Amino acid sequence: MSTSNPDLIKIAVVGPESTGKSTIAQAIARHFNTVCVPEFARAYCKNLHNEYTLQDEVNMYYGQIALEDTLIPLANHVLICDTTILTVKIWCDHLFGDTPKEVKDEIQQRPYDLYLLMDIDLPWEEDPLRDFPEQREHFMEVWKQELDHLQAPYTIISGLGNARFENAVKAAKACMGLQ
Repeated sequence: MSTSNPDLIKIAVVGPESTGKSTIAQAIARHFNTVCVPEFARAYCKNLHNEYTLQDEVNMYYGQIALEDTLIPLANHVLICDTTILTVKIWCDHLFGDTPKEVKDEIQQRPYDLYLLMDIDLPWEEDPLRDFPEQREHFMEVWKQELDHLQAPYTIISGLGNARFENAVKAAKACMGLQ
């Protein structure tokens, strides 16, 4: 289970690939003068050449929760997470047909105050670590279904350029009780 701090607001930036998650997560963390938990899988996958095993997904799960738990004490009232372990579930289900129980159980025990679900309105950007550009609509629906299943609070963040950042900040401020 996560390191707890009842006063900490946790905001997760999630969504399909190539939707600006890392850019937005880092920008809103700077805006609120706090830390951004990076996506563990990005560094992990650099040498996998898009050939993932279930064990790789489990390793990414453990790496992501360790990173988040390590950075919680450094957060300034709000913690911004560039993805969550829910991503591991989505990929496990897609690639392997199911997700290990330990991942599913931890998802239930690791809530976020708000998910910023990045819309697929940005053009796809090629990246050797990205897969399935033709399935963005599918993965957007999967994200909505997963968040709805968790009864998680989420806001879809759309817009190009600075408008996307402003929409994310507005949603984060509303979650934090700021105007």
